[in-house]
Amino acid sequence: MSGALRTARLPFAAVLFDCDGVLVDSETITIRVLAEMLRELGWEISYEETVRAFIGRALVDEWEVILANTGFRITDAWVHEFHVRRDDALRVDVEPMPGAERMMAEVVERFDDRIALASGADRVKITMQLDVTGLGKWFGDRVFSGMELAASKPAPDVYLAAAAALGVDPADALVVEDTVAGVTAGIAAGATVFGLSTGSAVSTRPEALRGAGASLVFSSLEELPGLIDAYAMRERSNASRLMP
Repeated sequence: MSGALRTARLPFAAVLFDCDGVLVDSETITIRVLAEMLRELGWEISYEETVRAFIGRALVDEWEVILANTGFRITDAWVHEFHVRRDDALRVDVEPMPGAERMMAEVVERFDDRIALASGADRVKITMQLDVTGLGKWFGDRVFSGMELAASKPAPDVYLAAAAALGVDPADALVVEDTVAGVTAGIAAGATVFGLSTGSAVSTRPEALRGAGASLVFSSLEELPGLIDAYAMRERSNASRLMP
C-alpha cells in the first residue's frame, strides 16, 4: 500500500504513546519501590493505596500528600534516591508489555515515522527502559519527557510538544494512555485518546478512563491496530451518511 493511500485511509495523522503501563510493564516495579520508601518514612501505606495515590503522576508534584502522611517534606536528595532504587530494579525486571512488539510493527506499517513516545517520566528512566526492552528502535529521537517541560501530566504539555515535533495538529492525533492523569493530558491537548486497561493490579479501571474522556478502552495491545482500522471505517461511514 502506498504511503499516500495508507494515509488517506487512516483516521489519525499520528499516534502518540505513553510509556509506563502502555509500552513497558514497569508500574508494578516502580510502585513496589515507592511503597518501600514511603514505609521507611513511617507511612504504613499498602501497595494498593500507593497505586491509587501515585500512579500516573510525577512524584515531585505529590509532595504535599507525602508531607501530610509522614511529616517529611521530600527533598531533591530523597527523590534522587528513589530514582536510583527504582532504576536499579527496572534494569533487572522491566519487560515490554505483552503484545508490544507485534503491535508496534503493525502501527509503524500504517503510520511510518508519524509516531512518538510522550511520557511523564524523566528521560533517564525512559531511555533506560526503551534500551532494556528493545522498544527504542521504533521511535528514534521522537521521545519526549514531561519532566523537561513546564508541567508534566495531567497537563497537556508533553503531548503538545510531541505533536508539534511531528508537524501534526494535536486534534488529528491519537493518544494511547493507561491512567486518568494521562487521559486527562491527552484530552487537554485536543487529541483522541484510547485507554488501555489490562485488568492487572496497577491497571486503571475502564470506567475511570472513560470518565476522564477516553473514546474507547481496550485490554490488550494486540487489539490496537484493529481498533484504529475499525475507527477509520466508522469515521468514513459517518462522513458518507452526512454527504448530500
